[in-house]
Amino acid sequence: MMISQQTKTTTADISIGSFTLASGAVLEDVTLRYERVGPSDAPVILVCHALTGNHLTVGTEAEPGWWSGLIGPGKTIDTAHYQVITFNVLGGCSGSTGPASLQPNGKPYRSNFPSVTIRDMVRAQHGALQKLNIQHIDTVIGGSLGGMQTLEWGLLFPEAVNKLIVLAATPALSDYGIAFNHIAAAAIQNDPSWNNGYYLPNQQPNGLEIARMIGMVTYRSAELFSARFNRDKTGDAYAISSYLNYQGEKLADRFDANSYLCLLDAMNHHDIGAGRKSCNKALASLQLPVLTISYEKDLIYHPETIKDFSSVLPHATYHHVNTIFGHDGFLTEYDKWAGYIEQFLQFDI
Repeated sequence: MMISQQTKTTTADISIGSFTLASGAVLEDVTLRYERVGPSDAPVILVCHALTGNHLTVGTEAEPGWWSGLIGPGKTIDTAHYQVITFNVLGGCSGSTGPASLQPNGKPYRSNFPSVTIRDMVRAQHGALQKLNIQHIDTVIGGSLGGMQTLEWGLLFPEAVNKLIVLAATPALSDYGIAFNHIAAAAIQNDPSWNNGYYLPNQQPNGLEIARMIGMVTYRSAELFSARFNRDKTGDAYAISSYLNYQGEKLADRFDANSYLCLLDAMNHHDIGAGRKSCNKALASLQLPVLTISYEKDLIYHPETIKDFSSVLPHATYHHVNTIFGHDGFLTEYDKWAGYIEQFLQFDI
């Protein structure tokens, strides 16, 4: 366990024991890694991370987390008034049980790791919170894959949650999103070093870097790339090409290819209407206050789809953010949309 007195941040692992997945497969001794920031007696805000995110939402002064611009002392989600908890998702590779974890036979699961659903991720987090003696959550918030988890939190455990904040996410992934995920998966699986998921330890397939490049193109917009790179070159290399190479290499240094495929699969197959008659009936049954935010030029979770599903929710507040950052808008330009979150958190149900 690591405790930073400067930021009152705790990072630890918690075991939830044997866990049965939606598929019926059983994982023995499941562990989730989490970050917990703020007073232990304060209202809980649960953060659900996106595809390549992790539990380090706030981080420390020396190593800020991926949402440190939004969450922290004196910020929109003030850790002087809330305790913020983030779990690395089941199937992830930042400390939680996933494909790189050891099976009971002592060997890593790798591509033998069973399929995980968004609902599995949420149920695992719920089990972990029970182990932490946390029975109630003020607000669940997440963007992208995290937003899909957030909606499931409201449907699976409505009695345990007051409010939901869904950023850049829809009840099911679009065909366009599935298409790009397919290309990303093919880049990994067609890499000769992939070896059916049994690549050499600490040597990620080069296809993971390409998958990340594909993702970066879909997360941003043409306008942003033009404004930032403007066809600039260093020698024979375009600046945009160097940028994508860098992003690919950076992800490969910290992420596992089997985990990447596991989480892409969970995104592709998720649909809140599955087993609930229809998507609209599931949405109509969600009686919690929900804040939804869409971002201009989001190719993956289209703003019109977010607006449409928000209109079906009984108690939704919808906002659209004008940005050239596209899907990645929920990770930047906080001044444009953090006020919506601040106002929503102050709403007393």
